[in-house]
Amino acid sequence: MRLIIRSALEAGDELGKTIYNENGQILLNKGVILTQRMIDRMEDYHITYVYIEDEDTKDIDSKYPISEELRLESVRSIKRSFATAQEYETLKNGLVFEKSATEMTSIVRSIMDELQQNREAITLLSDVFTYDDYIFTHSLNVTMYALALGKQLQLPYSKLEELGLGAIMHDVGKMMVPREVLLKPGRLEAQEFETIKTHAEMGFELLRGSRSIPLVAAHCAFQHHERLDGSGYPRGIKNDEIHLYGKILAIADVFDAVTSNRVYRSAMLPHEGLEILYSGAGTLFDHQMVEEFRKCIAVYPNGLSVELNDGRKGVVVKQNDHLCDRPLVRIFEEQGLKLEEKYDIDLSVELNIVVKNCDTISVS
Repeated sequence: MRLIIRSALEAGDELGKTIYNENGQILLNKGVILTQRMIDRMEDYHITYVYIEDEDTKDIDSKYPISEELRLESVRSIKRSFATAQEYETLKNGLVFEKSATEMTSIVRSIMDELQQNREAITLLSDVFTYDDYIFTHSLNVTMYALALGKQLQLPYSKLEELGLGAIMHDVGKMMVPREVLLKPGRLEAQEFETIKTHAEMGFELLRGSRSIPLVAAHCAFQHHERLDGSGYPRGIKNDEIHLYGKILAIADVFDAVTSNRVYRSAMLPHEGLEILYSGAGTLFDHQMVEEFRKCIAVYPNGLSVELNDGRKGVVVKQNDHLCDRPLVRIFEEQGLKLEEKYDIDLSVELNIVVKNCDTISVS
């Protein structure tokens, strides 16, 4: 498979990966030959990147960190739990939320188990959903990123469970934000942004009222927008005042936000999302945690076309454990000339060779 930007698709391309909507319904099946109408429909769904098949990359695969069944079950459970949160807010009945908390704990444990079995660097590209339901898929993605980072930091299982529960529920307060503000496609007015900011405290108040959710997990909702220099919200706390989970969630939340499709902007690639984190490392985000997070994700996902610092061009074939910015690359071009005989090089061995540029346009 090869990863390209939607605008580079052409009628006749073969889809390399099934595209689902947020309800698990198939929009386009793997192997379908794309028509212009199909490509136009992708734009309606705000799809940024697509995997296509070609003869030279048919052996390249891009695995989702968890099974499709668990992914769909998780998103549906998050929807139900967030809906219950709205009911709780109306009825002020703590028992309403207890079943939801138990269900979320079970989902988090399942995610932890599958992440433990899948040791590959996390790649969440080309996950398709409509922007109205961004909050639910975002909650799942942030959970996987947070758990991967927590595991990298060698947190024990019990702490990972707390972290995962806090991560999966970190945006629950958004259910109390007016929908027209939450889903506004353009720039928010100052007062609208102040309204959005209330979700952190409202989520915390909701979660800490549940007997089944640890208080430290509730702090994930409270602190995921706090920053080391005190520029965050809702309290503007700094450095060691921010809980470990809050620091982890800040990184996971921002990374998924900038690498996800939104109605008002296209998704960034992982290396671009990392640049955002590094630009705030030491001031907004914990620098060491950003370094450890880099080791958890596929900086250059499988199927991505890259240019190396010696001018050679190719496609990422496979990830190297713990060296996620130094993958295997299949070389297609040298000195501007296409090669008849392609070959693979391992950047974890060829240490003088690095990725210089990424290309999601060229498919030849």
